[in-house]
Amino acid sequence: MHTSNKSVYNFFYLLAALFLLAYIFITIQQLHYWGGWLLLLFFTSLAIAFRGNAFLKGLSFTVIILAVVSLAMYYPDYFKTIGSFKLSALIVPLLQIIMFGMGTELSIKDFAQVLRMPKGVIVGIVCHYTIMPLIGFAVAHLFNFPGEIAAGIILVGCCPSGLASNVMSYLARANLALSVSVTTISTLLAPFLTPLLMNLLGGNFIEIHFWAMVWDITKIVIIPIAAGLLFHYLVRGKFGWLDKAMPILSMAGIALILMVMVAAGRDNLLKVGGLLIVATFIHNVAGFFLGYWSGRILKFPERDCRTIALEVGMQNAGLASGLALTMGKMATVGLAPAIFGPMMNITGSSVSSWWHNRLPPEDEAEKVKEKKGVLEVQ
Repeated sequence: MHTSNKSVYNFFYLLAALFLLAYIFITIQQLHYWGGWLLLLFFTSLAIAFRGNAFLKGLSFTVIILAVVSLAMYYPDYFKTIGSFKLSALIVPLLQIIMFGMGTELSIKDFAQVLRMPKGVIVGIVCHYTIMPLIGFAVAHLFNFPGEIAAGIILVGCCPSGLASNVMSYLARANLALSVSVTTISTLLAPFLTPLLMNLLGGNFIEIHFWAMVWDITKIVIIPIAAGLLFHYLVRGKFGWLDKAMPILSMAGIALILMVMVAAGRDNLLKVGGLLIVATFIHNVAGFFLGYWSGRILKFPERDCRTIALEVGMQNAGLASGLALTMGKMATVGLAPAIFGPMMNITGSSVSSWWHNRLPPEDEAEKVKEKKGVLEVQ
């Protein structure tokens, strides 16, 4: 990295420190109106600073998520309505755009990958749709949350794995092809498995309309992915700007969804937020742990164990948010998804960064072979 670039990133670290000090000062002075803006500036400066570090670069989007969540917590009214238009009406279309973006990245080759590694895909999906729903069910009972908030935890557990798991698998030196296959197949199975599991495990907490949920998932997930797949073969590559814009649009969509969800549930978050963060953390980390050890017990290679861990622990929290909205319970059922999204990005980035610096044994063996080969040649 050039010295000039390094000094620019260092300047943003300094700026972040100043904004944090200002935030602490005005909080002590109880000038809370400015708190949200200062937190926004702190996290944004930190996200820019992180871009200059190879190790921290993957965390910059997560930090931006923390920035927008802070803003929504301090000024919820800005993110509920604009005039007479309710911003919650944007959630489903934004999710459809994100799923369309996923579809444009898929090809028939991705589905062929499933046939090449059926054992890994089957184990990944079975672990995903058993471990996370059951942990969600256990955590909801353990913390004794009000019914609708408990249902939100179970709903997160019953959703398919999220797109973020593919990015984390890449960073973790895991099996990226397996990750994409598990995410794709678990997403395509969601219209049937998510309502079924939710009915079985969450039916005591809230009323579940099975076929309504099937249709909601189909219109939020399946139809946009199918349209994206069609786009991939008919249009992709013809509009370069559109291919570049889709990932940015997806990230902006995720940020906006979280802002609207947090703003809607802000009052409930202030009541149960601390406990819900602990419950969500347990849910997420237990998913990583049990997913990883499921792979180890079944004697999968290290790369595949890492993939299964990330595929199990990382949920499509956006879909859970959309379903909470279609149920008309965004301020209660939608709370757990609103917390799970940023949480899994922080924990997932941390686990992936740790694994990134530890080569899988199969890569180590390859390295040793290469070194031996070089020495023999010399």
